[in-house]
Amino acid sequence: MKNKLTLLFVLLGYLLLPMSMSGTTVALPQIGTALNTSGGALQWVVTGYFLTASSFMLVAGSTGDLLGRRRIYRLGAATFAAGSLVAALTPNILVLDVARTATGAGAAGVMAGGGAILATTFSGAERTKAFAAMGTTAGIGLAIGPTLAGWLVGTLGWRATFGAFAAAGILLLAGTFAMTESRAEQRPRADWLGAATFIAGLASAMFAITQSSRAGWTSPLVLGLLVAGAGFLTAFAVVERRSAHPVLDLSLLRNRPFVGWVLAGVVMVLGFGGMTSFLPTYLQGANGLSARDSGLIMLMSTAPMLVLPLLGGRLVNRGTSPRLLIVTGLLLISAGNAWLTGLHPGIGAWQLLGPLLTIGIGVGLASGLIDAQAMNQVDQSRAGMAAGLLNTVRGGSQTLVLALFGSILISLLTGQIGAEQAGRVATGKLAGPEQAVLLTESWQVLLWSIAALTALGALAVATLLAPSRKTEPVPASSVPAAA
Repeated sequence: MKNKLTLLFVLLGYLLLPMSMSGTTVALPQIGTALNTSGGALQWVVTGYFLTASSFMLVAGSTGDLLGRRRIYRLGAATFAAGSLVAALTPNILVLDVARTATGAGAAGVMAGGGAILATTFSGAERTKAFAAMGTTAGIGLAIGPTLAGWLVGTLGWRATFGAFAAAGILLLAGTFAMTESRAEQRPRADWLGAATFIAGLASAMFAITQSSRAGWTSPLVLGLLVAGAGFLTAFAVVERRSAHPVLDLSLLRNRPFVGWVLAGVVMVLGFGGMTSFLPTYLQGANGLSARDSGLIMLMSTAPMLVLPLLGGRLVNRGTSPRLLIVTGLLLISAGNAWLTGLHPGIGAWQLLGPLLTIGIGVGLASGLIDAQAMNQVDQSRAGMAAGLLNTVRGGSQTLVLALFGSILISLLTGQIGAEQAGRVATGKLAGPEQAVLLTESWQVLLWSIAALTALGALAVATLLAPSRKTEPVPASSVPAAA
């Protein structure tokens, strides 16, 4: 019974966090109008969340191995609830951005702690089912996030969206009392220097990328942040090689199947993250749709995630190759992005159904496989570290995709209408049909690029997951992933 309650509350966490992401993107135009802001400051409402989530994920996971995975999950839930409450009450965009940044740190604790808790609570086929359920739950969050946010924004106002997340975060916090605490058998001293250099390095690099659209890639600010980020990450690698108990055991990166599944997570985010975050603003700006209607259209891409992760898990348990399923899923994502290049002002919902459904099917297959198969490559004593690394790379990729998608979109528009107007147009504030056409052309360039990169990524994943005589042995405590 306790295992079922643990699964229930971990799944609730994975339901909330995708909702917090996808729901917030739908509310961006209304937030911009209410707080009189646009461009980078407005986009930071989403980007800041992913910046801190990705920066703290690895540290949260490794710290959970030492201090307790439930404790980290509990701290993350409390921070998530507090940040969401402040966001609901914010008087201006600055406070909102800070609150969302803090909320991302809380999300790191919930995601890294939750993944590690599942990995240590379940084993064998039950673990595969648990992680497949996690993928389904995350899909539900993505599916109903835009719709719920659209309804809340239209009925109660955008602040109610954050208020609902705060209330749900409190429920998560209460749920931790039903969980059993777990940690590594040995409790060595925490690697605080490794944690500090990693957070500083990744945060500097992510912040540089998010500022590139405003300041330019060659600006002193961006270049300085990139140099600082590279320096901190280099120091992190040196510290980890010398540490007896590192935040990140670099031997994980020599595990070819584990790296393959981590890369699969990156490719999935590349093919899905930017479209999910920016398409609602395109539909509201170029098509004149309401937040509710654009949220309903996004269900076309997220609805398949309600069932396909569980289906993928069942197929694996019945002997289907995970490698075949993940490559198929990634190629479907690529094909869907290529199909979506038919985007144009005034496009109807039925014209969007095919490409969005194709992308959603691909993501649904992938999201039910990646976590379980990656965690099957490590022993339980490093469950938090592995979950943290997996979510760090995936969250960092989401931040990169958001930043680069917005930066490239603005850069493409700047060449046509100037920097001042480009930021407004990219966030859906259009002055006329001519700007809608320019926005569409920029979207098409981005979609073709994403389709090509996703296809190449699928081939790289297939290569890494191919059977190899020199593959690292999987610990007896875990179930080997089929190749």
